[in-house]
Amino acid sequence: MNTSLRYLKPILKLFISEQRRGLLIGVALSATTVAAGITLLGLSGWFITATAIAGLSMATAVTFDVFAPSASIRFLAIGRTFARYGERLTTHDATLSVLAALRERLFRGWAQAGAARELARRPAKLLFRLTGDIDALDSLYLRVIVPAGVAVIAAIATGGALGLMHPLFGLLAGTLLLTAGLGIPMFAGRLATKHARRRAYGVEAIRARTIDFVAGQTDLLMAGRLHAQSAAIADANRYAAHADDRLNRMEAGVALGLGLASTLLLSGSLLAVAALAGTGAITAPVAALGILIAFAAVEPFGALRRGAMELGRTLLAASRIAPRLSVDDAPFRNTAPIPGLAFQLSDVCTRYGPSEATVLKTVTLTLGCGERLALVGPSGAGKSTLLALLASEMRADQGSVASLGVTLLTQRTELFQDTLRGNLKLANPTATDDQLRQALSAAGLLADVVALPRGLDTLLGEGGMGLSGGQSRRLALARLFLRDTPLWLLDEPTEGLDATTARDVMTCLSDEADGRSLVVATHIRREAAIADVIAVLEGGCIIEVSRRGEAAFQKALNRLRPD
Repeated sequence: MNTSLRYLKPILKLFISEQRRGLLIGVALSATTVAAGITLLGLSGWFITATAIAGLSMATAVTFDVFAPSASIRFLAIGRTFARYGERLTTHDATLSVLAALRERLFRGWAQAGAARELARRPAKLLFRLTGDIDALDSLYLRVIVPAGVAVIAAIATGGALGLMHPLFGLLAGTLLLTAGLGIPMFAGRLATKHARRRAYGVEAIRARTIDFVAGQTDLLMAGRLHAQSAAIADANRYAAHADDRLNRMEAGVALGLGLASTLLLSGSLLAVAALAGTGAITAPVAALGILIAFAAVEPFGALRRGAMELGRTLLAASRIAPRLSVDDAPFRNTAPIPGLAFQLSDVCTRYGPSEATVLKTVTLTLGCGERLALVGPSGAGKSTLLALLASEMRADQGSVASLGVTLLTQRTELFQDTLRGNLKLANPTATDDQLRQALSAAGLLADVVALPRGLDTLLGEGGMGLSGGQSRRLALARLFLRDTPLWLLDEPTEGLDATTARDVMTCLSDEADGRSLVVATHIRREAAIADVIAVLEGGCIIEVSRRGEAAFQKALNRLRPD
């Protein structure tokens, strides 16, 4: 629990920095609403009792002032309504603003080196962070902080009001409210933490398995695993339902506990006011006032009931989101190499995680400005990892990495549900239409775009739907051409394309890269053929470096997969 509470600090700091004024106003309005409700009930009881007693004789009936109490009751009723409306408006506006800031910070965290690769392993987790985890944090303010603060204020105010009748009466009533009203939800919250976490894990498993079911239906059907995957979803649903049932039972237990505390407080208050009225310390109307204040004072603690049940889910969400909120806003960049070099690796070792094997081992490699390098080797040799290091997507565990400004063309073409113009402008938001057409022409795609009825305004579907594989790759290539960087990194740029399209793509690349430095990670001869230098990786080590014209260069080229 203490470890989980530690993760709340960055969340609370963000709450305060983003909406301090709104949050404080929300608490104040909520306290005003509760205070008005308690006072309204107590004053109404006093007024009814006092009016009934006053009507017993003509003398008191004539002199009794009904206008001031009735006006006060009306004022409290109207004020409570306005305060409730303002409290809901303010607290929800502040909460939604903070959640929007949380999402922004989370996206910034995902933009850090290595975050995209980590999330790509389980994309369902990304969805859950954006939805379930962020939404869980609204309980922190609305169902924990505000109700707890208001309940404490109500307990102190109730103790003070009843203390005016008798100090011991007020002290005991306030102590009972604080002890039972806060103690029962806190105790239940600790017990419910495990089940709230299980429910969160269950819901996440349902989402992840459902996404796998929908996305992999064909493969599951071919493997005869559709029924097994459906059973796995059902198992996750039962797991979450069981945890939900336990939480509901605990919530009912909290309601029962608070009800017993309310009964105990009300019974004690009846005995106390009866004794005080019997001694003449208070009048009958004041006795009614005290009883109804004690009765209404338990209501604010009831709001803690749901917050206690969701505390575990809130702490789990905070523990998963907080690390991404504490990252440095400044993006990581490699240092610049010495003049004349495009990049410089010196004794570099790296791995993806503390518990994983080393991917690159003591790699030393340089490339001059304007030169072209082909990285070849079997799958898993470390080619993509080396590109990620040069692109500042990850950091070396040992050694140093220096590179000029880079643009990385990954194996997978990432296109978005937007217009062709919007997809192109991801590379250069200030590019004009003429520049976009020039890049499309260089990539060999302009004729296809011109033939479309809406041209650059053509809307693509999800993942670039509407373009063929070759057209998608050419669009990614055009996006690369819009990036004015001295070093281009290409990860298997023609993989999956037919031979004719692939050769055309490599020709476009070679022409546009004139004067730039290129690094191509490849298994294919046509991609390595444009290189001046070939570096062979195996087991995370560079075992050979050869230049064009050397016998080793041609041997390395001949070992690659032909077109």
